[in-house]
Amino acid sequence: MSRSRTGRVAGVCIAAAVAALLAVSAPARAGDVTVFAAASLKDAMDDVADLWAETTDHTAKVALAGSSTLARQIQQGAPVDVFISANTAWMDRLEADGLIVAERRVDLLRNTLVLVGHGHGDDAVDLSDPAALPARLGDGRLAMALVEAVPAGIYGKAALQSLSLWRTLEPRVAQADNVRAALALVSTGEAPLGIVYGTDAAADDSVSVLATFPEDSHPPIVYPAAPLADSTNALADRFVDFLQGPEARSAFERQGFDVTDG
Repeated sequence: MSRSRTGRVAGVCIAAAVAALLAVSAPARAGDVTVFAAASLKDAMDDVADLWAETTDHTAKVALAGSSTLARQIQQGAPVDVFISANTAWMDRLEADGLIVAERRVDLLRNTLVLVGHGHGDDAVDLSDPAALPARLGDGRLAMALVEAVPAGIYGKAALQSLSLWRTLEPRVAQADNVRAALALVSTGEAPLGIVYGTDAAADDSVSVLATFPEDSHPPIVYPAAPLADSTNALADRFVDFLQGPEARSAFERQGFDVTDG
């Protein structure tokens, strides 16, 4: 895979994320709730938004991107009612800035971190063998979300560091704007291997899971949700409650998330 091709794919994903953010920044209609959600929640949030509409007759306008991109947009004043992050660190930053309603913050979901390969039929990769992953990667690139900003990339880098593989593999990493963009690089065959969430792998028939990273190799993958402090929308609190209710819980579980008890 060429570096220029990787850059074009990431660029398209960045442009799509920006377009979504600009679209959702338009004034919301009465009855709308505006939600910023981590890109890895795409399929689940499609279902949740449909269930919300069926249950309440209100619309959820959902913008999906890397948690870092979304949090920075919130810091810059984007008109948002609810934020769902793929890690606690970005929510912590917003809480420290007074931008979320801290007492309404809830740890909503958990996820796993996996190594995926393009296609099917390949043997599993033994992560306990320090030579196995570099050998399987060969001259190819390892697709990851941005390792210094996006939660999936941060978790992935931590896992590789824990396994003493980061220094070896860092030159071979192809960074993408978010975890779904990293998944797309593997799904299309642009990269032979990638590190994504377990739920992302389950959502794409063009990839297979080759290994699951040990839970103790990276920080816990927790998705917190909270209403925004500047939101005057009465539906914001109601939507956070809905996210914890039975309809949304079933939607998240269907996509492979582990729903927490808050």
